[in-house]
Amino acid sequence: MTTKVHAIAQTGFATGTNELYDRARPSYPTECISYIRQVSKSTAPLNINWAGTGIFTRALLAHSDWAMSIDTLRAIEPSDSMRDVWMKTVNDNRSSIVKGTFDNTGVEDEWADLIIIAQAFHWCPDYGKASAEFGRILKKDGAVVFIWNLEDRDGAGWVAQFRDRVEVHKKGTPLFPLGLWRETFSTPEYISLFHPREEEEWAYHLLASEKIVTDRVQSESFITILPPDEEAKVVEDVKGILERGDGKVWINKEEGTYQYPYKTYAVVSRRK
Repeated sequence: MTTKVHAIAQTGFATGTNELYDRARPSYPTECISYIRQVSKSTAPLNINWAGTGIFTRALLAHSDWAMSIDTLRAIEPSDSMRDVWMKTVNDNRSSIVKGTFDNTGVEDEWADLIIIAQAFHWCPDYGKASAEFGRILKKDGAVVFIWNLEDRDGAGWVAQFRDRVEVHKKGTPLFPLGLWRETFSTPEYISLFHPREEEEWAYHLLASEKIVTDRVQSESFITILPPDEEAKVVEDVKGILERGDGKVWINKEEGTYQYPYKTYAVVSRRK
């Protein structure tokens, strides 16, 4: 099995970090879950692949549009710790999780109707090999859906400021905004196997508080690997940014809650 996983992902999402990740990271808008159901034209129950701690899995399983749409769901995840959290939080007899990578899923040829990769593909180490693997396991006319939740830097000054403070420590982390993952769509493997990509975006607000935001910060892979004093300094600085609150829109000032600008991005690649 291919074991090439980014070093920061290996250490940043190691044992003891992913309970916070699962608690701190947001779920997905119902609109995007509905949109993904429409990606597949099949009315029969679908075979689906994806991975993670179970945040997206739980959102999908709970969504009414998917109530009768899933035959088998196989999650593929290289992190032992993330698989542990997934198994603790997902309880559905159609679902299972195994160890695997983007370019070595262990899934048989032409098994999947959909591959859904939530909050993960920016970690891919080889876009060509991944595209070849996706093409191998997808049925004809199947599709890959890449999806990400991200704080909206343009939504409020405090969001941009705290992201700038946090990302000082990214140290080579292939973050989504860098767009390295877009190299996928120009690889020979992708071009031969998939139609041109389709992109969708949703903008919305979540509930924010000091704890919600600082937990989100501390769930970042490149923050979890910092020495404790450095991590504490990041959190202290972020709290200062939140206290200044440039562009903050209060929901309930007495309770300390305010709007958290977010966006969800989805990219669909259909098998030829």
